Amino acid sequence: MKTILLIEDSDDIRETTAEILELASYNVLTAENGKVGVELAQKVKPDLVICDIMMPILDGYGVLHIFSQNPELQNIPFIFLTAKAERSDHRKGMEMGADDYLTKPFQEIELLNAIESRLKKIDNLSKSFKNTELELEELYQQAREYVDINSLSKDRKVSAIKKKQLIYTEGDEPIKFYFLKSGKIKTYQSNRDGKEFVTGLYNSGDFFGHIAIIESTEYQESAEALEDCEVIGIPKNDFLELITRNQSVANKFIKILANDIQEKEKQLTQMAYNSLRKRTADALVMLSKKYKTEKQDKFSIRISRDDLASVVGTATESLIRTLSDFKSDKLIEVSGSEITIIEEQKLANLRG
Repeated sequence: MKTILLIEDSDDIRETTAEILELASYNVLTAENGKVGVELAQKVKPDLVICDIMMPILDGYGVLHIFSQNPELQNIPFIFLTAKAERSDHRKGMEMGADDYLTKPFQEIELLNAIESRLKKIDNLSKSFKNTELELEELYQQAREYVDINSLSKDRKVSAIKKKQLIYTEGDEPIKFYFLKSGKIKTYQSNRDGKEFVTGLYNSGDFFGHIAIIESTEYQESAEALEDCEVIGIPKNDFLELITRNQSVANKFIKILANDIQEKEKQLTQMAYNSLRKRTADALVMLSKKYKTEKQDKFSIRISRDDLASVVGTATESLIRTLSDFKSDKLIEVSGSEITIIEEQKLANLRG
């Protein structure tokens, strides 16, 4: 049973609307003002919110703003309910991210249709955001109502990328964003001396190359295959159509962008404050979390010392000495370019 949070300061409207929703088999929570509504939402995480605009203490715009700043609430469908019918109010609500807008007095069927439509859409979209090739296709199918499906399908061939092959280069103008069907990709920046610093690692099912498109800049990094890969390129214009016409799709990529930024900030902080041993241990644990499969009892990866040194942010020679120390401590095993983690928990807890 779906839970709906109804935030309305009018006792009569709140009670009548709650009765309608309960008769339609929804679990209904009610709040008499925005402050109480936000507190309830933070505790319960409703499936949908219906919110009046003109309320004491905290109005509907304030409620929506708080929702938009909370990662756990920002994707909950939000329907404004108000007696104000001016176009400017409607526009303001939609620009802030509201999903729908009903003007009082409304018909029961209008309310129920709006709720059913929003719940159905969020259920369908949630199925398509798990970063697999099948779900990528579902994402396109969900976007049918927003853009021509033929334009979305165009130029979606799977490209075979060889190990060490560049997909795009720092300074290039972005014409596509990418979906990694199989394999491993790294993104990196190079300084004037040609030394690389790895900015991202991507696995099967990941998107990459989207940041430059969202920011309308040149690529700030290069992308290179760590092993033989299969990549799907989605044209820039199709991607921009997708995120400008579909708020839910846009929210997905905003989250991906935020996660990328958080990871890079964390990486820079670690480089600034952690010892080389700690940074190397963290890098190995991060690789394990990123690439370990269910079939592996112990995580192993083939990675060049230069690539791993770029992830850690150190000279290759210093990395090799640190790996030798870890091997002596029986934390890892090393065979050629293959590294196997023996004591992952000890690496994760390494302090110095």
